[in-house]
Amino acid sequence: MARLFGTDGVRGVAGRDLTAETAMALSVAAAHVLGDAGVFTATGSAARRQRPVAVVGRDPRASGEFLEAAVVAGLASSGVDVLRLGVLPTPAVAHLTAALGADFGVMLSASHNPAPDNGIKFLGRGGFKLSDAVEDEIERRLGEDWDRPVGSAVGRVRDAYGEADRYISHVLTTVNGQLDGLDIVVDCAHGAAHMVAPEALLRAGARVEAIGARPDGLNINAGHGSTHLDKLQQVVVSRGADVGIAYDGDADRCLAVDHTGAIIDGDQIMAVLAADMHAKGSLAKDTVVATVMSNLGFKLAMRDAGINVIETAVGDRYVLERMKSEGFNLGGEQSGHVIMLDHATTGDGLLTSLHLLSVVARSGRSLRELASIMTPLPQILINVKDVDRGKSAADELTAAVAVAEEELGETGRVLIRPSGTEPMIRVMVEASSKDQATKVAERLADVVRVACV
Repeated sequence: MARLFGTDGVRGVAGRDLTAETAMALSVAAAHVLGDAGVFTATGSAARRQRPVAVVGRDPRASGEFLEAAVVAGLASSGVDVLRLGVLPTPAVAHLTAALGADFGVMLSASHNPAPDNGIKFLGRGGFKLSDAVEDEIERRLGEDWDRPVGSAVGRVRDAYGEADRYISHVLTTVNGQLDGLDIVVDCAHGAAHMVAPEALLRAGARVEAIGARPDGLNINAGHGSTHLDKLQQVVVSRGADVGIAYDGDADRCLAVDHTGAIIDGDQIMAVLAADMHAKGSLAKDTVVATVMSNLGFKLAMRDAGINVIETAVGDRYVLERMKSEGFNLGGEQSGHVIMLDHATTGDGLLTSLHLLSVVARSGRSLRELASIMTPLPQILINVKDVDRGKSAADELTAAVAVAEEELGETGRVLIRPSGTEPMIRVMVEASSKDQATKVAERLADVVRVACV
């Protein structure tokens, strides 16, 4: 049977793939796995078991209402006390899991996906994402027989909507200096950041115009947010704003737009932050962690700045694992997931944007000028379908890649990646010109079609 958990929780079309029954069953299993340790408190000479506590947050999708009810019911019926946080970004739920001393957290969101989709993500103690092994254990315990608590042993449920302010206060305390004088347009994707992001930016001293900040349950990510930057670009230019910031539906990532309307992607954001932290001496081990998909221009810029780059597989969870295991404090992805481990346990779009804007304010330089620290190289990606992904290391293809790499030299590279779920091999080529990248990518794609059947 296919694994229920994907790369970022359990996702599907709400009401069809992700039903109330599934949400409740997952919550019961998660309560048994994540809440089993519980908390023991001394009472005289005896020790008694205290009910575990979970926090639950969601983005504003209409389906989040019934899924939240199912999750809360599953947890409370399993003997878990529940704090309902309401509509908040994923990183806010992660922070509050730790700040409130909860045993675990639950976030209901499908991130940048359209409104009919939804998802369930569990966070362990301290607000960190779960390992594959823990997720597998939750799946294993789905539908198991269990002793149902009764009476005083059932979990209690209370609303904790005011805890949003605790999160806002936290992210603001991490920023060095105010944003006075900056004119910002912020696109909240009609998503989870629609209240906290404009409020935090205003408190930081910026002048703020918020767009995509009127969620109705059905319009999340629709024409707005980090996957639809056209509207933000238009408003920034027409307003004459200094910077535009775009979050996705659950605000665990952000992208930016400079005053000319040019897009500043996750690699460029990381480059600006890394250079600033390096200059202040706060970049751990003078190293930033990125994925193999980060633009070569980013790696060249970091090399020139005296900063090491360590690569991981694609996915912010792999970036985080490497950061935790080796003591690094900055990492992320081209898509805008940036992890600042000194301040957060996961990618945090609001936190990232505040630190980016802080660099702009403190330096007195435009975002366009700061982002020029790196020159993104043209990147061509071809997905070659209906091939044997297991043959991505075929001798003929390996030889062709070696020839291409010699041709590209230090100003280009090749990445061949088998799809994790489909009969497809991805061919990515970067080069100093788009024409060269296209020619090399097409040539290698032809080799894949012959060698990987």
